[in-house]
Amino acid sequence: MAEDAQLRSVGLHHRLSISARWTHRGERRLNATALHPALQARLAEVQGAPPVDTLPVETARQGSLARFGSLPKVPVFQVTDRAIDGGRLRLRIYRPHNRGTAPILVFFHGGGFVLGSVDTHDALCRQLCVGADAVTVSVDYALAPEQKFPAGLDDCVAAIRWAREHAAEFGGDPDRVALAGDSAGANLAIVSALRLLRTAGLSFRALLAAYPVTDAPDLARASYVERGAGFGLTTQAMIWFFDHYLDEPGRASDPDVSPSRSPDLAVLPPTYVVTAEFDPLRDEGIEFARKLAAAGVAVVHAHHDDANHGFLSWAGTNEPSQVALDAACAWLTAQLG
Repeated sequence: MAEDAQLRSVGLHHRLSISARWTHRGERRLNATALHPALQARLAEVQGAPPVDTLPVETARQGSLARFGSLPKVPVFQVTDRAIDGGRLRLRIYRPHNRGTAPILVFFHGGGFVLGSVDTHDALCRQLCVGADAVTVSVDYALAPEQKFPAGLDDCVAAIRWAREHAAEFGGDPDRVALAGDSAGANLAIVSALRLLRTAGLSFRALLAAYPVTDAPDLARASYVERGAGFGLTTQAMIWFFDHYLDEPGRASDPDVSPSRSPDLAVLPPTYVVTAEFDPLRDEGIEFARKLAAAGVAVVHAHHDDANHGFLSWAGTNEPSQVALDAACAWLTAQLG
């Protein structure tokens, strides 16, 4: 059963022309030699900048907004900011059209649980809205260190519940809901799905996890050794993020922090896992995709062997990022119906 699930995954991502390479045992063949030139150019733009883990938190946040907040923005039918939970929690809702109802994609931004906002990921959410033809609800969840785990996770769960209950207000279909996120946001999407399935019996059509944080930093992992410096996200940054996120290191083994440790992975919906070769999170993402397949989840693993962490955010500015995002959106569209 588990092997069959994994082989279905292999066949599907070959049909989508995604650059994952697996044997029937699930072993990846490495043939990567270099980061794509377009992504190298993006790295060169910040060469010489101080590492994020050496900066005050607010300075790092301002830098993230300056870098990503001005990316090209594709037009959508409507963008609305809403405040829920007594005005405390901000959402940004993107509608692709006004032709009846559309499926709902609830999105959680990356940034190591410390950085990022609906503004840093505005361009990416617009792409998702148009590409997946879905009402996209971007969540401005609580950030650490001001509000440590599980405050951000609690916000994400509350936002999902609100989106389903208030779908009629923004043209969404509460019966066709998917979750998505990049990096730390992918972690929150995975854990939110597990929590709501476990505690409320809520199900989802699909889950998109782009270069997900699925475990605490493990400096012995090959990807941390090989890709932990020089490609954007660094080992030291991941340690800095987790130091801010958790009130005590022992909580890192909690499945709500490290979902790869969850015993309940089999209940997850069809899942699309994006990994990048030049990423310290590469191996935990690959391992997570394998665990999903072994649990019988319908999983597509899209490994991009010339990309680095965060590369989907550059869709609209270069070809490899756009092609990868288009493939993910095509899969979401098929799942959402």
